[in-house]
Formats: sequence, C-alpha cells, structure tokens
Amino acid sequence: MKNILFFILLSVISTVVMAQSKFEKQEFTSSSGAKMGYQILKPAEIKSGKKYPLVLFMHGAGERGSDNEAQMTHGSRMFTNPVNMEKYPSFVIFPQCPADMYWSFEKRPDKISADRFESNPTIASPLATVKELLDLHIENLPVDKNRIYVIGLSMGGMATFDLACRFPDVFAAAVPICGGINTERLSSAAGKVKFRIFHGDADPVVTVDFSRNAYTALRKLNAQVEYIEFPAVGHDSWTPAFNRDDFMQWIYKQKKK
Repeated sequence: MKNILFFILLSVISTVVMAQSKFEKQEFTSSSGAKMGYQILKPAEIKSGKKYPLVLFMHGAGERGSDNEAQMTHGSRMFTNPVNMEKYPSFVIFPQCPADMYWSFEKRPDKISADRFESNPTIASPLATVKELLDLHIENLPVDKNRIYVIGLSMGGMATFDLACRFPDVFAAAVPICGGINTERLSSAAGKVKFRIFHGDADPVVTVDFSRNAYTALRKLNAQVEYIEFPAVGHDSWTPAFNRDDFMQWIYKQKKK
C-alpha cells in the first residue's frame, strides 16, 4: 500500500514539474525598484507576422512567496496541456505576489468583508508592479491587443475584478473565481470587458455573496456577464471551474469589439 501511495505521489509531482518546465522563470523589476518573480509560457511556435493572445493568471493567497514556483500550483497545467497548446497558442504569465503583501491590498486583511472593498482605492503596489510587467510584455511580444485576458482565484479573483475595472481598455475578458469587489466600480468595465464569474455556494473563506452581488450589478449595467455557481462547493471552486469542458474555449473566443 505504501508503495502504491509513493508512486501516486511521484506521478503527481512529475506532472507538476513537467507542466512548469514549459514555463520560463523570470524576474521583473518595476520602476519603483520592486522585484517580482514570474513565469511565462510562450507559443510552441511563434510565426512571423502573427499576433497571439495573452493570459494573465493571478494566484491566491496561499501561493504567495519568493520561490517563483508556488504560483504555478493551480491552473498552470491547463496551459501546458499539449492539446490546449496546439488549440490555443498564446502567451501566459503567472506572477507571484510577495509573501507579506496582497494583490489588491498592501497587506492581507484580517477579514475579507464587503466594507474592505473601497469604491475608489489607490492601486496596491503589487498590482501596480503586475501592470508594469504586463505592459512590458504587450509592448515587446507579438501580442494580439484585442485578446488579452485576466484570470484569478480567491485573492487573485479580487485582483481580476480590480484589474478589469482599472484597465477596461486592456482586457477583453475577465474570469474571477471566488473573488469580490466594491460593485460601484464595475460601471467602468461594463460594456468593455466580458465577465465569467465562478463561486462555490458553500465557500467559508470568501462569501459567495461577493460574486452574486457583482453579477447582479453587472446585469443592471447591461454588461456581458455569465455567473456559474457550484452547489455544495467550498473555497476551491477553481477545481470544478477548470474542469469545465468549455473553460478554455470561452476565454479564447473573446475579443475586443
């Protein structure tokens, strides 16, 4: 029995390592001197004169740090799947938030409640660094500027909402998973960014009301939005979200008008 468990564990570790090996480790230094590790996946073949989509993936609080590896825990294997790489050749960026910071706040709040989301917040320094990193790659890589996407889970789901509202002219689509935002901010993104929101109705960490309220607000603004709620699913709603047959297909078919 122990041997079987060992080989199962070894197989899982090998799969993660293989997925990460297709990404390149890089370090970015912002204009303010802040350093941020990130990993980037490039199309298997970059053809001259062709432009490619770009996906920005924002990880959760549990993957913060400085090892430039933990942020790959959730989601990276979707993009390194050989079938997906062939069907959806694109640039994919996984930045890593420093351990003592939080994407949309300077530090992790003691409690994530609705009143923590301000209606006009100053951009947090980690998110400002991510935006500089994103801009650098948009400028220097053959990126299709009509097909730039942001995906995030938990802390990264909040950052996904945040980025879409701050920079609605950049992103064609946003996929916040178990995230949240002050719904007053969504008016800046409605009509410009397409949203697909996921949440588990039994989430004990980030209340499902955040996503429900965001969906309701976006509907009132006549935004293009879809909301998918998973019954009896807790905080890891990214697992059923990633396992949907159309998860990748929906993202890559979105384009700026």
